[in-house]
Amino acid sequence: MSEEEIRQFFLHLINERNLAGGTVSAHLTGIKFLYEKTLKREWPILDFVRPKKETKLPVVLSTREVRYLLSKVIKPTQRMALTTIYSCGLRLSEGTHLTVDAIDSDRMLIHIRGGKGRKDRYVPLPRRTLEFLRDYWLTKRPQPFLFPGPHGQPVIPDATLQRTFRVIVRESGISKSPTIHTLRHSYATHLLESGVNLRLIQEILGHTSPRTTALYTHLTRKSVETAKETIDQLMADL
Repeated sequence: MSEEEIRQFFLHLINERNLAGGTVSAHLTGIKFLYEKTLKREWPILDFVRPKKETKLPVVLSTREVRYLLSKVIKPTQRMALTTIYSCGLRLSEGTHLTVDAIDSDRMLIHIRGGKGRKDRYVPLPRRTLEFLRDYWLTKRPQPFLFPGPHGQPVIPDATLQRTFRVIVRESGISKSPTIHTLRHSYATHLLESGVNLRLIQEILGHTSPRTTALYTHLTRKSVETAKETIDQLMADL
């Protein structure tokens, strides 16, 4: 095969077959392995045909949808874990591995230890969440982890919470396709809609780059409404 034939093949995959970036990358990986590893032949063109990484906006739930989903969780440990994950903007593993001593009720903060990139941070603890946690602790008396799993497991398995969340989403009739991580996206979006500074949201979420947090500016209802109002005003002046 010539370089031009390889280039035309990938143009065909992208423009005519409209394949996803991951599928095109799989084709590319196979061809690179054949030529560079098996045939020991360098093809510079292969470095230029890799598809661009796709950027998709995450699903976001409204506050009403979040309340409804959490209300459908029957088991106290799972309901409390999911409630804490949403109300504190936690990643799934951060929520399942919370310890009792991470709750600082005097300062109304939660100490997240060993988050993504092995970084510690503090996140705000809502008063209502603290009340829920106190009632939960009085009933369950968990130690040292807040959300132990069944059969003596120290922490509730991620898969258990994920399975529970899939079930309540299916039973809720919500047309969106949220995951547990959607709770974190929704938390950030709700904060931004309420006027919380984007830089502060970045710190709370533990994002290294502000560009990651800036994604939520595309998701807020207020941003869309502001754009509509501005466009309406521009059209009124025509």
